Amino acid sequence: MPKIHNLERSLTLPTDLDNAWEFISTPKNLDAITPDDMSFSILTDVPEVMYEGLLIEYRVGIPVIGSQCWLTEIKHIKDRHSFVDEQRIGPYSLWYHYHEITEVDGGVHFFDRVTYTLPFGPLGSIAHAVYVKSELARIFDYRKEAMTRIFGEVPNEKEVQESGSTGS
Repeated sequence: MPKIHNLERSLTLPTDLDNAWEFISTPKNLDAITPDDMSFSILTDVPEVMYEGLLIEYRVGIPVIGSQCWLTEIKHIKDRHSFVDEQRIGPYSLWYHYHEITEVDGGVHFFDRVTYTLPFGPLGSIAHAVYVKSELARIFDYRKEAMTRIFGEVPNEKEVQESGSTGS
């Protein structure tokens, strides 16, 4: 059985729940929080607001591998609270990305948990150790910086780092 990995990030921003939800539920905004060097582009026409079952096809640049298509399905939407994007086609054997927002004193708390596995058995494990783990951390750290530029910063913000790996 492939090793299951988890990446978690947490961020509080000075905005209200309506603005936060509007931002994260608009598929086109993904481009604004993705590093430029990934050559990210959405290939399908996407609505202004996501809905349950929405399929989004996009292309991302992956070093060594090159450009790759990725198909994601939006699932489990709880309005103004949470949703999941789950990879249907792409570089991972499993990609389950849970997004959650909650109102807190001074703003909105954003929480992301990605549960993922890599293909190719032992080669996938080596790729994770050598590249994938640090690359995902870089991408999600960039998202934090981009969202802070968009919404501003809350003093004394704490970030939850990668939670580690589970499974066998």
